[in-house]
Parts: sequence; C-alpha cells; structure tokens
Amino acid sequence: MKRKRWVVLSIFLCVLIVSGISYFSQEETTETLGERTLTIGTRGWDVRQLQRRLDNLGIYPGPVDGIYGPRTAAAVRRFQRSRGLVVDGVAGPRTISALLNANAARPAVAGNWSAVRNQDDVRLLARIIHGEARGEPYIGQVAIAAVVLNRVEHPSFPNTIPGVIFQPGAFSAVSDGQIWLTPDASAKRAANDALNGWDPTGGALYYWNPATATSSWIWSRSIWFKIGKHVFGR
Repeated sequence: MKRKRWVVLSIFLCVLIVSGISYFSQEETTETLGERTLTIGTRGWDVRQLQRRLDNLGIYPGPVDGIYGPRTAAAVRRFQRSRGLVVDGVAGPRTISALLNANAARPAVAGNWSAVRNQDDVRLLARIIHGEARGEPYIGQVAIAAVVLNRVEHPSFPNTIPGVIFQPGAFSAVSDGQIWLTPDASAKRAANDALNGWDPTGGALYYWNPATATSSWIWSRSIWFKIGKHVFGR
C-alpha cells in the first residue's frame, strides 16, 4: 500500500515539474510584437505588448500579464470586428499590423506638449533618443522619448525635459557622452511624435536592456513589455 502511494506521489510530482518547466519556458519568450502569430495559450513579452495596445484602445479589460487567454482573444475579436478583419481571435500579421497602426493614430496623450514645446527641447529629446536607441525599431525610439516625457509629468522627477535628461545617473548616454552625437532624421521624427502625444509605453517611467543592466534596483521595477532590446515598466 505504501509503495502504491509512493508511485502515485512520484507521478504527481513529475507532472508538476514538467508543467512548471513548460510554464516558465513560455513566460521567458522575448519576441517583439509582430515576430510571430499569437493565439490561445501563447505567453511572452509580445503578448504583453498586444494587451497593452488593446488596453490603450479601451477594448481590453484584463490584466497585462503576458498570457493569451480567453479575455485577450475576446479583445482581439472586438478589434478585428471593428477593422473589418477576419474575426478569429488570432493575432496574426494582418491583425497586428492594423493594431500597430491604430495605436499610432490614437496616441495616449498625457500632457499638452504641443503647446509648451520649444526647439531646444526637441533637439535635446532627439539627442537622448539617438544616444540611447539608435538602431532600435522606430517605435522603440519613440518609447524612449515617451519615458522622458512621462518622468517630466511625474512628481518623483524634475519637471522639465533638460532636468529629467541631465538628472545624475539617469541615462547612460549622458554619462558616456553619446548624447552629444548628432541625431539622425529618425531620432528627430521620434522626438516630435512623442511630443505630439504618442506613448507606445502606456505610461512607463523606466526602461533598460536586460542583456547589459547591472543595477539590482532596476530589476525591482514592474516590467510591462519589451520593444527591441529594451524592456519598459514602472
């Protein structure tokens, strides 16, 4: 009898271990939104990005947890129906492309930046984008600028663009001098898009590169999603 119980317990433990391995291997996927088709059961950073964008459109009521469950699928179907796409609840290339365009056309405006901007701020924002994110996807460049603007509006940070950018230790591009490189056209356009209200991060205050970050404190921040090489969160 004891042997039978031990066998049953061993089988149960094996199932738990295998399930746990499967769960964490799925959670650690780091694809950027658009690199693969997403459907029920998919997990990863790209699912978080999908959920955040659906939430920005006001059609996703669930948690941004990186798990493509029934609520995520239902939100995708609502989006597909509103855009005249095939309504199957699967986030394939056409659905994701339409979602990216929808988010670009419907910026999340936190402040009236168009009313307060000046050319010095635009140039400085372009410099930090170029120094921190040149070579990154364009949406990732806009996201860097959005983090700067989100900090300006947050009570825990300086209330000006120069104040945020030159806050000691805030940006590696300032510390190593890369901020003084001449920004390219992409960085300038990204600065203006962010100032016009486009925030791909949904209000993030922090970003970092998981492959190079050495600060233990930054890993205590809540990660929302990944764009290019950077993760974003609060």
